[in-house]
Amino acid sequence: MESTKAPRADLLDPAAIAALGRLEVVARWVVDGFMAGLHRSPRKGFSVEFAEYRPYQPGDDPRYIDWKIAARADRWVVRQYEEETNLRATIVLDVSRSMAWKGSASRLTKLEYSDRLAAALTLLLLRQRDAVGIVRFDSRVRSAVPPRASRGQWRRVIGALEEPGAGLASAAGEGLRQAARLVRRRGLVLLITDLLLDREEIEDPLRALRAAGHDVTVLHVLDPAERDFTAGDAIYHDPESGIEVPAAPHVRDAYRETLGAVTAEWREAFGRLGVGYEIVDTGMPFALPLRRAFAARERLY
Repeated sequence: MESTKAPRADLLDPAAIAALGRLEVVARWVVDGFMAGLHRSPRKGFSVEFAEYRPYQPGDDPRYIDWKIAARADRWVVRQYEEETNLRATIVLDVSRSMAWKGSASRLTKLEYSDRLAAALTLLLLRQRDAVGIVRFDSRVRSAVPPRASRGQWRRVIGALEEPGAGLASAAGEGLRQAARLVRRRGLVLLITDLLLDREEIEDPLRALRAAGHDVTVLHVLDPAERDFTAGDAIYHDPESGIEVPAAPHVRDAYRETLGAVTAEWREAFGRLGVGYEIVDTGMPFALPLRRAFAARERLY
């Protein structure tokens, strides 16, 4: 009898996955699928600054089991230390109004896709014993959750992702400066944005993060319609500035050429700063941006 294996959620259509449940449910399923295909174990280590207790896991060093609690409560717990985490990571998420756009009713908006990607990244990093936090910004910083590796961190990040946003502008520079204040030692910063912002606004904060030794990667979120411009005659409305621009099919080639030039300029500018740059299409399965973000994590070792 031939066994049937359930498809990995991280390889399926993002909109179909998102329709199946709440944000945390989707993230857990996506990460379970991704981890099943990763075949990678977290590094382990302890230092001297006590942070909290956590349940014992097979493979933990018995020296760090609290035997008094084990004898009193018949429960094995391990002393977890602040420096046990492999790294500190901060996700900086653009929640401005331009992110609330999608080119087709059958797809997720850029923000819906990014929310699920951020939740999956958070869970993935926590399962790797990394400390992770999040900064959300539109015209101002909306949320700032400092990086932690504690058991309650997952709920804190999910709570932040469910907070309102969608302001009229993208204060990316302030979001990155907030991330710098949260990450006190060498770590990972992941900026998730559609990059509809001024380059000058983020260059200095990015340069400062790199000078402090942080590994920085920008995930440039684009809708397939933004990349290919397949629509017919239409008037395009900028939700942040209010500007309206008419467009017709005959400008498609010029549009694609311009988009290619703009993304090449971003890639070159980030390259000069030592910042990673990846385009994330909201129609692509979550496994691809997760793998790119995880590669950024691995560069720190």
